[in-house]
Amino acid sequence: MGEAIEQFFAALPTSAQAVVRGPVSGTLQINLTTDNRTEHWLVELGPGSARVSRGPGEADATWYGSHDLFERLISGRDDGMAAMIRNESTFTGKVSLFLAFRRFFPAPPGTRDPRETAREEVGRPS
Repeated sequence: MGEAIEQFFAALPTSAQAVVRGPVSGTLQINLTTDNRTEHWLVELGPGSARVSRGPGEADATWYGSHDLFERLISGRDDGMAAMIRNESTFTGKVSLFLAFRRFFPAPPGTRDPRETAREEVGRPS
């Protein structure tokens, strides 16, 4: 298990207040594979909250991907939806859980919020 992944999951409860908005609730199981081994993480999401535990369990949805892919996602070097389209990961269950969970992934390096760019353009003299 990579240290970056451990740190990512350890930080989820703290950052959930800002990340998990709206009426989302349920448990998402994250299955990370390396060679012939699978690690399981359970993330229970609720409005403004996240609880994390290790191991398989009852879940409303399950995300399957490689350990390497997950490290790329948590570093902003890859996108969760793009990985599913490329068939590098799969998902079953309650889609709203994955859509909420992917907000924990950082934007790619150098990415700017389009709203910030528009505010700068409005403030510039013509």
